[in-house]
Amino acid sequence: MVLGVTGGIAAYKAAEIVSRLKKLGADVRVIMTKNACEFITPLTLETLSANPVVCDTFERARTWEVEHIALAARADLFLIAPATANLMAKMATGLADDMLSTTVLATRAPVLLAPAMNTAMWEHPATQENRERLARRGVRFVGPAEGHLACGTTGKGHIASVEDIVAQACALLCPVCDLQGRRVLVTAGPTREPLDPVRYLTNRSSGKMGYALAEAAAARGAEVTLLTGPVSLDVPHGVHALRFETTQDLLALALEHGPAQDIVIQAAAPADYRAQEVAPYKIKKADGEPLTLSLVENPDVAKALGERKRPGQLFVGFAAETNDVLAHARQKLERKRLDLIVANDVTRPGAGFDVDTNIVTLISREDMRELPILSKREVADRILDRVLELGAPASD
Repeated sequence: MVLGVTGGIAAYKAAEIVSRLKKLGADVRVIMTKNACEFITPLTLETLSANPVVCDTFERARTWEVEHIALAARADLFLIAPATANLMAKMATGLADDMLSTTVLATRAPVLLAPAMNTAMWEHPATQENRERLARRGVRFVGPAEGHLACGTTGKGHIASVEDIVAQACALLCPVCDLQGRRVLVTAGPTREPLDPVRYLTNRSSGKMGYALAEAAAARGAEVTLLTGPVSLDVPHGVHALRFETTQDLLALALEHGPAQDIVIQAAAPADYRAQEVAPYKIKKADGEPLTLSLVENPDVAKALGERKRPGQLFVGFAAETNDVLAHARQKLERKRLDLIVANDVTRPGAGFDVDTNIVTLISREDMRELPILSKREVADRILDRVLELGAPASD
């Protein structure tokens, strides 16, 4: 595989990435930009990779071949970590003015980027347009994550963890297709229940766990349908997404698409209540008088799916709780006819809403398995492993 290293402060992470990939048996060839060499020396990565590091397009090749074409053809995977905003802009426009941008333009291998930059740079419309353009071409992304940045601020733009980068690289290098031939439905994200034309009831679900499940299932060969609420996440590559707003919207989509699935994973967080009447105009303040809202129960999406579960279909649910977590989860397992429930205490640090990690317990009728703190992608794969153990069927 080829690892590209660009000129960002996160370039030092490349040393650990190379080391871990080598320990896993990968043959790693490194290309560094000129600016990357200001942050980490080529000698470090040559020593760790046991291969020459390429930096200069016009350096005399050690073999009689056009080096950037040879490297592009040799790659089973092209990983760039860190990937700067400048590199993403070059790739999006097809610019090839150094060894790294020239080689990635020439490769036919899968490309995985681990962006790292200042939050404002990541959120800039130009960077987001470039990211969307690259994603449409099949480029995969890992991160960026929320974290403390070199500029002293905290926000999105921190390079993904080395564990996540290596896991994603391994998944692309050695794909496990144990869900080949299976249809998987995943629901993700919150619902929005309108109160008036500008306000709504919702919850803190980010959709990250559901999206991680959809991505993991697709990577393992499944045909994945993702029902997604309003979230600020990119639909994973190869996943068919349908969007909903309210709990009733989600229920309608789930009942329409659920029967054809081999595995249904209800990871969305539908609101339990909605307004009895939606105000036609914006609700105004009433000179200090309290506002009374009349709410009615929403339908129970998981229960409706469980009641309609066809023979052989495997059904997974979630229990995001704040107290008596295991007891509540076991009750849901029985009441909603689940085969597996994923329970977590959303008050624990590193678990719950809008973080990149989770701490869960997998509960089936046979046993209970508590997992350590893991990235949500790792949790997703552990859930799918357990689903296969429980005997998920394959489509005809």
